[in-house]
Amino acid sequence: MTRISLTVDGARVADDVEPRMLLVQYLRERLGKTGTVIGCDTSNCGACTVHLDGESVKSCNVLAVQADGCEVTTIEGLAQDGQLHPVQEAFRECHGLQCGFCTPGMVMQSVALLKENPQPSEEEIRLGLEGNLCRCTGYHNIVKAVQHAAGVSTGSTSSTSDEGATAEGVTA
Repeated sequence: MTRISLTVDGARVADDVEPRMLLVQYLRERLGKTGTVIGCDTSNCGACTVHLDGESVKSCNVLAVQADGCEVTTIEGLAQDGQLHPVQEAFRECHGLQCGFCTPGMVMQSVALLKENPQPSEEEIRLGLEGNLCRCTGYHNIVKAVQHAAGVSTGSTSSTSDEGATAEGVTA
């Protein structure tokens, strides 16, 4: 066992973990942060995306011991004082989800994307979300939600059609 100490959603935690325990397992099984979804265990789907020291990471690809001394933000940590984060609100308002399985990872990646590029183009949004897979929506409303959160006009164009989605991600 290895002792780790980290901050998760603003709360300081310390724990003994197996050195091989994944961060996603630690968050879900030890801390009850079940919004961080286990989708593929191969870092392909992005459902487990969290922020580690402000950077977007796939938590199924990070060991819990690697997060020692770090700050982790999960989907549960985005809302503040009962108010949804603007990206969460935009996903709700723009129907950027269907079954909801990928939504936590999509939201977390979108927050990171907008932090890096507050006014992304549609192409930049699609590229920025490329590592997150959705099997239900076709990505159209996800892109609209990110545009809405960024305050970008979401005028109807043929390039925002569902045809832009591929099995590999959201590239057009």
